[in-house]
Amino acid sequence: MVALKQAAYLSPEDYIEAEKHSNIKHEYHDGEVYAMAGGSDAHAMVGKNIGFRLTEHLRGSGCRTYIFEMKSRIEAVNRYYYPDVIVTCDPRDERLQYEKKYPYCLIVEVLSDSTEMKDRGEKFQHYRHLETLQEYVLVSQHQPLVEVFRKNESGFWVLHPFDEGDEVELLSVGLKTNIATFYEDVNFPAADATQEAATEAPD
Repeated sequence: MVALKQAAYLSPEDYIEAEKHSNIKHEYHDGEVYAMAGGSDAHAMVGKNIGFRLTEHLRGSGCRTYIFEMKSRIEAVNRYYYPDVIVTCDPRDERLQYEKKYPYCLIVEVLSDSTEMKDRGEKFQHYRHLETLQEYVLVSQHQPLVEVFRKNESGFWVLHPFDEGDEVELLSVGLKTNIATFYEDVNFPAADATQEAATEAPD
């Protein structure tokens, strides 16, 4: 998604209230508010596939999966983000209707060309303030590629990459699944562009 800066300053409380009545989603960055543009077909499909797979896997566990629409609050840096997928298992979050602010098990971001640097840099830096976050997952929408950053016993974040044909393992929620389940019905943008160019090329 692409962030479009808005001029108005809002307190966190005013931001939450404004989001209740807004037709578009906004992120909150320590007093500055940004409108979020929509993602591609591939972005939407990948996020949905992952969210549905997690929902199915966690049914009856007490954990909850949120896809696209739930805000993540990071109080240490005064930020609100809309991760593509959140899994939270803290019962206190059940009482919060418009945000989730207690420690999460898992956060997933589907990478876009315009936001990849932010997802890998600023957002990951901020998400690490959630002390008991166990895994941060970056998923490509251009090819079967899943990067799982997992916090080890020493507190260091270690990369575990998975690509085509691999079985993705998310230890935070006890899920093992073939990477293909994340990409079901996905038309990769790069493949589409190549096909269109070949179709339009003169004989």
